[in-house]
Amino acid sequence: MAAYDLEEQERIDALKDWWKSWGVWIYAAVGALLIGMLAMQGWRYYQKSQGEQAEVLFKSVQKTAQEGVAAKETRKLSEAASAIAEKFPNAFYASEAQLMAAKASFEASDFTTAKKHLQWVVDKGPAVHSNVAKVRLASVLLEENKFEEALKMLDQVKDDAFVSMAADLRGDVLISQGRRDEARAVYQIAVEKAGDRSPMKALSQAKLDGVGGSTAKPADKKDDAKDKKDSKEAAK
Repeated sequence: MAAYDLEEQERIDALKDWWKSWGVWIYAAVGALLIGMLAMQGWRYYQKSQGEQAEVLFKSVQKTAQEGVAAKETRKLSEAASAIAEKFPNAFYASEAQLMAAKASFEASDFTTAKKHLQWVVDKGPAVHSNVAKVRLASVLLEENKFEEALKMLDQVKDDAFVSMAADLRGDVLISQGRRDEARAVYQIAVEKAGDRSPMKALSQAKLDGVGGSTAKPADKKDDAKDKKDSKEAAK
């Protein structure tokens, strides 16, 4: 029994020594873990709160848009969109509001304000909004006859989902510059890249027909010539 008590005391002493050496680090590690967990929960709560507040402001922007468009008054909408972007720059609703304000400003021929909102989305909005903003910004530049700037903006549109739309608008810019043959080529790209059910397909096709229709590829021309030759030989 005494031997047992001695062995047990040795274990206790060893544990005390170990705890004396490592206890403070264990407390620090556990504390850091708890702080991390609390920080994560706090961040999630913050994001949720920010999203909810942004949504409330966005609804007010929507209401302002409906009232503003009806009254041909876009200043309030522009200010509301800028406010939500300033307060919640990372919120999805921020770029939505910017696009809405840009549309209203464009329709009111306030191109300067429209460009300001669209440029914000290009610089800070999510990819899906950024591509929309690039195409719309190119449209504004076209209205201002800033053709080269419009083409450079369209060069930035790389997403496959926007290729047809960007090509169609590029054709419009080239037509405005008198570059008919180049416009014809990009209208054809717009038609080919548009989905079968996309309204862009019919629109781009109409523009393509307006500049002379699609051109046969060299291989197609070669095949046509061969077919004609075969037909003549068969007739003989």
